[in-house]
Amino acid sequence: MFGEVLKHFREAAGFTQEGLSNKIPCDRSQVARVEAGTRVPQDTFAKQCDELLGTGGVLLRLWGRIDWYPEVQHPDWFERRAEMDAEAVALREYQEQVVPGLLQTPDYAYALFSRRITSADKVEERVRARLSRQQRFLAVNGPLYVAVLDESCLRNVVGSPAVMRDQCAHLLRVGQYPNIRVQVAPADRAELRRPKASMALIALPDGECWLYSESLDRGHFSDDPAVYARHTQTYDVLRADALSAPESAALIGDFMEGYGDHGQAPAEHRDMDQEQLQPRRRRQLHRSGPRYPRRRPRA
Repeated sequence: MFGEVLKHFREAAGFTQEGLSNKIPCDRSQVARVEAGTRVPQDTFAKQCDELLGTGGVLLRLWGRIDWYPEVQHPDWFERRAEMDAEAVALREYQEQVVPGLLQTPDYAYALFSRRITSADKVEERVRARLSRQQRFLAVNGPLYVAVLDESCLRNVVGSPAVMRDQCAHLLRVGQYPNIRVQVAPADRAELRRPKASMALIALPDGECWLYSESLDRGHFSDDPAVYARHTQTYDVLRADALSAPESAALIGDFMEGYGDHGQAPAEHRDMDQEQLQPRRRRQLHRSGPRYPRRRPRA
């Protein structure tokens, strides 16, 4: 239904699929797949199309009324975690190596699953299931979600530099939501006390608190109060010592520009203590070649 309405307004405005994709900008295939009903668009896509096609906000309102994921199936070992995400009143997460699923873009998730799944249909199924978990946290008045990302999440290239640039832009955007905070644990701070693996601290409405972690294709749960308290302390200390949300946004912005300008992540970044002493001074990326001044992303 959304695709048919989009196609109607696009043709009425005199745009081809390629013409509209160039204005957004995005790949033509994305517009084609949204119109065909095989790709779930993001709310930002709907908003941009409204502005470009002069619809008066019809597409964004329609986007908000559609149940995009009426039937999804998670891996058996992950079902319990997905059920908790659907009920959680607060979620605090530490992630290393890859961006957490609740913050992934569709292209990032697709590239990640494509590494180990050969069936295109199966990849699409997994991507839809993953994106279905995000809607509740991205909605108005969504539950609290705090994500501390190890810098490796930004450095490890998933898909392509273009995919990574869009992923960084997405982190900057959702980090401005009132219920979401994204912080980065920089690689050059050896004194940081990092958890031994990625983990999530989940608070449910009945007062239950769960620790969740993963090994290869297996989820591990614990509601032992002593275990939960120990890992909560580790998480809280790490979050306090990691970069603040504004500092993290500046670093993510550096990575985003690096992927866009040079097709790779920055080789290293300045010591953040110096950044705190000189908050108005622009960050520069240190490479083997010349240094490039970087602008901090605006709120």
